[in-house]
Amino acid sequence: MGGRTRTVSASSDFSEYFHEINDRQVDDISIEFFYKPHTITLLLLSVGTMLYMAFTRDETVSHQNNIWTGMCCATFFFLVISVLTFPNGPFTRPHPALWRLVFGCSVLYLMFLVFILFQDYETVRSILVFFYPELQNFTIDMDESNWGQNCNPLTFDKIWSSLDIFAFAHLFGWMMKALLIRHYGLLWTISIMWEVTELLFAHLLPNFIECWWDAIILDILLCNGVGIYIGMKVCRWLEMRDYKWESIKDISTTSGKVKRALMQFTPESWIQVRWMDSDSPAKRVLSVSLLVIAWQLTELNTFFLKHVFQMPPHNPFNAIRILCLGPIVAPTIRQYYLYVTDRRVKRMGTQCWVYICITLSEAFICFKFGRELFKQTVVTNVLIWLLLQMVITFVCVYLCVTWNRRQEIKDVGNDSGLDLNSSVLDTPQPGEGGRRPSPSAERSADLRRRAGGVSARDRLNAVASGAAPRRSVRLGGAVSEDGDRF
Repeated sequence: MGGRTRTVSASSDFSEYFHEINDRQVDDISIEFFYKPHTITLLLLSVGTMLYMAFTRDETVSHQNNIWTGMCCATFFFLVISVLTFPNGPFTRPHPALWRLVFGCSVLYLMFLVFILFQDYETVRSILVFFYPELQNFTIDMDESNWGQNCNPLTFDKIWSSLDIFAFAHLFGWMMKALLIRHYGLLWTISIMWEVTELLFAHLLPNFIECWWDAIILDILLCNGVGIYIGMKVCRWLEMRDYKWESIKDISTTSGKVKRALMQFTPESWIQVRWMDSDSPAKRVLSVSLLVIAWQLTELNTFFLKHVFQMPPHNPFNAIRILCLGPIVAPTIRQYYLYVTDRRVKRMGTQCWVYICITLSEAFICFKFGRELFKQTVVTNVLIWLLLQMVITFVCVYLCVTWNRRQEIKDVGNDSGLDLNSSVLDTPQPGEGGRRPSPSAERSADLRRRAGGVSARDRLNAVASGAAPRRSVRLGGAVSEDGDRF
């Protein structure tokens, strides 16, 4: 009897690429100790901590303290299980366990939102007062900030006095947004549309009322503009680097080993994103438009939650929520980008799915518990907001596609014939010493190239032809172009 030939379906290949964005494995392990399983050690430490807390603390202090301690211990065990079982996501630096922990936090927050959605207003307020007793007697009317007053005449002293901690947080936030989205067109669209959102929702949220110079000078030009510029410059600098990671075992000096360990907290690689190409299909255009609208909804949730549940701006809940959502958004954007741009990725990443549920759950909570507030809604303003969202987003996408088409035509007409945005090599190349990289490394490199990244070999070819600046740095080993270690 003849042997049976095994065939691999196309869906199997698609699943492999989905696996790369949902549960990416470490291609090259340099510090083996941190990647060996320590499940028994973690089990003993977890159980030991639970027993110590259960039998040594004084349970007669108050029942509130008992509830708080029990919730903290339950949360601790849930996050431990998250580190053990949840997928890595698309990132592996500084360690996959960190991103499993981030995913666990997102699931935990989603469960909390679902629980809140089925309570009444008084119950939710009592929960918030349990965590933050200072909210007991606070109402939103007690916020005595002067919104949009004393706007004219414009003086330097007024602008200088407005540069508070929130302005610097605003600037830093837009730097982080630039590192995540990496596209000037989308960033400026989100920036301008947010000011339009504040203008049209000011009748519901008093803190949206601001002077014209606050919106144009401080927000759009200063905080947003400078933040976008700095973030994009950092992206450009990271794109130009040639990432060659050296194992810590191959470094002889102590200072080199320490530097390699610290550089574990830097990106393993950095791709050049291409949200829109000249041949972008309708699905990609629609998906990018939805990204802009979803970003506006996420920002709106921040202010509506604070207003509906009557929390002051300095309440820790606001800061904790933003600090938790920041790391959650990073893998979410990467998974959404690859789902939109790579036709071989047929499934949305798990972290992206959870974040969409978080955003919608927050919106549902705002609508449910803010009915009295939304009765004051000026319907015309909301309709204008929706219309402007669609029109401005469509115009942004159209202009970006047109710009990319002209750039590609310009590149084709270039005598060098070199396109730094595409991969020169269609097949995996042998590694150093004639060895081929591992299958997972081949899939990762191929996925990065198709997502818009420029391979190291492409950059070296560009350098040799004089079409791009040369910046070759061996990360970890820290080797300069002349071969000197620094």
